[in-house]
Formats: sequence, C-alpha cells, structure tokens
Amino acid sequence: MSISRSRFLRGALACVVLGASSAMAGGAPSYPSGPIRFVVPATPGGPTDVIARVVAQHISQSWGVPVVVDNRAGAGGVIGASYVVSSKPDGQTVLVAPSAFGVRSALDRRLPYDPLKDLAGVGLMARSPSFLVVSPSLGVKSLAELAAYGKSRPEGVSYGSAGMGSTGHLHAAQFAAVYGFAAVHVPYRGTPEAVTDVMQNRVQYAFAPGPNALPLARDGRLLVLGATSAAADKFMPGVAVVDKPGMSGFNADDWFGALVPGGTPMPVRQKLSAEIARVLALPEVSKRLNDLGAEPQSSTPEQFDAMLKDYVATIRKLGDDMHITLE
Repeated sequence: MSISRSRFLRGALACVVLGASSAMAGGAPSYPSGPIRFVVPATPGGPTDVIARVVAQHISQSWGVPVVVDNRAGAGGVIGASYVVSSKPDGQTVLVAPSAFGVRSALDRRLPYDPLKDLAGVGLMARSPSFLVVSPSLGVKSLAELAAYGKSRPEGVSYGSAGMGSTGHLHAAQFAAVYGFAAVHVPYRGTPEAVTDVMQNRVQYAFAPGPNALPLARDGRLLVLGATSAAADKFMPGVAVVDKPGMSGFNADDWFGALVPGGTPMPVRQKLSAEIARVLALPEVSKRLNDLGAEPQSSTPEQFDAMLKDYVATIRKLGDDMHITLE
C-alpha cells in the first residue's frame, strides 16, 4: 500500500470517527428536553407548595422551559412520591418533598417503593423551624399552660397534622407523650387545613412550619407557644424552644428537598441541583422564603442522599421508641 493511500485511509477513518462522535453528541438528549414537572405531594398553599412555586418560576425564566407545579396530595405523600417513582428517570419529573416524606419513609413499612433506592436526591431547598400553634381563644399562653390544659382533661385533647406519618404528627405526639397528657391525632390532607381548624379551636394544637404559622400569628389569628429549635428566633424573636428533658431527637426542623426517579443520570441531577442552588441564592428568593419563616438551603445530590439516609434511620428509631408505626 502506498504512503499516500495509507494517509488517505487514516484521514478518512478519522473523519468517520469524528463524524460519528459529532452525531452522537448532537443526537444525545440535552437536559432539560421539555417541560419540567414539580410534583408536590401536598395541598396548595402549604410550605412545600410555596417553595416549589418560587423555585419553579425562576428556573422556568432561566432555562426557557415551562416548570409546572403539580399537587398530588394524599396517603401522607405516598401518591405523589409513587407518581415520581413510576416516571421516566430523565429529570423532567421532580418530587419536591417536605421532611414529612422522610418521616413516612421511616415509619411506613408497607410503602409501594423503596424511598432510598427508587428515588434519588437532587438537593435541599430550605429548612424551617416547626412552630407549636394554638387558637388565641384556647386561653393558654405558654407550653406549660398547654400541658396543664391537657392534663386537666382526662378525655384528652386533639391535635392536627398534615396526615399520618407527617412531621407535624410526630412532633405533636412526642410533645403530648413527654409533657404527660392524653392527645388524639386528627389527620388532615395538608397543613393548611390542620392550621385552619386550630384557628377555629376545633383541634387544640398543631406543629406547623413557618410559612403556615407565622403569617397567621402576625395577624393575631394564631398564637405561637414554641418552636422546634433556636433557629426560630430569627423569625420570631424570643419564642420558646420545645426542649424539655427527655425530648432528645425532637430538635429537628422541617426540611424541603428535591428528588427524581432512581436511575436518573448523575449529570442531570447535578445540573438541576446547581440551578436550584443558584435560584435559592437570589436575594429576592431568600427574602421571600425568610418572610415566610423558611431559610433557603442547598446541597449536592450526594449530600442530600446521605442526609435522607441518616434522617430515615433516626426517625425510625424515634418511632420505635414511641411505638409509632404506620402499618
């Protein structure tokens, strides 16, 4: 074979390889490849819904694609999570979940999915102290007075939450157990509905994240007696912390985060995570969430996966200690 012919063949082969590589690159689906769906496993108006809508609006503006918020409440968040689990793992369907998702994952032994395998983390979005609220008409003005009120009623008092296995359910049940009074759980479809009945004194107390509790407290329609951590002082200076001895493990603020179906490529997860972090760092977004009683907080997908695994293990032990199961 002549040198010129050999050089020609090598050049032709290089062109074929380069062309094939270009075709693969050009034909590979980019992310996002169309509308993105933020699935919120809660009713409209709650903190998860508000945070999802704020972030969705900015991502849509930045990426030039629709980001639709789809509320799929029910079964303590299982309906929404199941929808995302069954979706294509391409990053176009995202679960925006509250810490109640982690509680349910820990306590419900009959979930139709494995939350640590069938879903993959994208990143944190925010944290919020949970506030213990009562109606002003109840006539109690402190944690001690609420405990005394409960003890004076052997038939029990009632508390509301966003449903069986929600963070509010766990907080309120633990409060009654540690403070030593009988309490009956009244589950609702979402936190807004539970808080509405607290305002009307149909149920006597509830734990609610800042976005649900603080605006109503500022309007005088709710009274805040305490919060789950000292971080609440940023949003309501001087608020008491629910830290009675024996409540180790109680100091756990609500968190909100994004997940996608298991098997979603890591580059997709990382790109969405970075965009969410960018949005959360915007001054107007930070102010919006802070006004509601939530603090923007982001993480990498790997950090979120590790956090969720640890959270599920911690809540499962707490549930076992308190004999709370959802079987």
